[in-house]
Amino acid sequence: MAVTADSIVKPAAASRSPTWTRIKDALRRHPTAILGGIVLLLLIGMAIFAPYLGTVDPQAISPVRRLRKPSETYWFGTDMLGRDVYSRVVYGARVSLTVGLLVALFATLIGLAIGLVTGFVRWLDGIVMRVMDGLMSIPGVLLAIALMALTKASLENVILAITVTEVPRVVRLIRSLVLTLREQPYVEAAIASGTRTPRILVRHILPNTIAPLLVQATYICASAMLTEAILSFLGAGTPPNIPSWGNIMAEGRSLFQIANYLIFFPGICLSLAVLSVNMLGDGLRDALDPRLARNM
Repeated sequence: MAVTADSIVKPAAASRSPTWTRIKDALRRHPTAILGGIVLLLLIGMAIFAPYLGTVDPQAISPVRRLRKPSETYWFGTDMLGRDVYSRVVYGARVSLTVGLLVALFATLIGLAIGLVTGFVRWLDGIVMRVMDGLMSIPGVLLAIALMALTKASLENVILAITVTEVPRVVRLIRSLVLTLREQPYVEAAIASGTRTPRILVRHILPNTIAPLLVQATYICASAMLTEAILSFLGAGTPPNIPSWGNIMAEGRSLFQIANYLIFFPGICLSLAVLSVNMLGDGLRDALDPRLARNM
């Protein structure tokens, strides 16, 4: 039988990227993941274009217009200082999403590095994991509050405090994967051939941790946004001059009975952000987990 160009090209094209093919198939079967991605992109767009979407300066104080109810002029009403709640909610998306995305990035990178080394180097395992267990024994919010109490209130310190609480979970995930992968024949063959440890970690083990790490990163992002809102609500997060969904709700809690919109609108945005990230994470989990992929 003659070999044509089509018979050579088509199989190669079909097997070019099986991971992305699984992701697209899973997203087709899980429209909620697509919906979550769309909502998340809209919120990110709102944060990026906040200067163009906000009606007025979010910090502009006007005692004359204090506690105005939602109307055509003030879409989300005004707070006790006369500041436009809509503008503050729009700008607050910048803080909440920045915290979520940066904490997810830093926690996954730091946890990945520690987990790779801990899982592969036996004598480090006991030392490092006891430290991680000690951090995980403290509730994340309490640990973040304790860390913030040692520093001044700022966005950078909030990101640092929440990152510290999330790193142990990533370390445990990566370590468990490495403990399994290190027993695989191809890794044992690389060790027997004299391949250096850094090369084994980067070439043979790291690629097999990317899929579960991506899924874990989405849940870290959602958890970080909730933790930031809790810290700001308790007065241990971002300073009041930086609008975030958490401190907007904190400022309105004393007026909830007469101006419940001060908590309702930022609370809805926070719920949408967390829900969209979780739905996207569920879709990625179904696409990247081989056991779930076989059942689809």
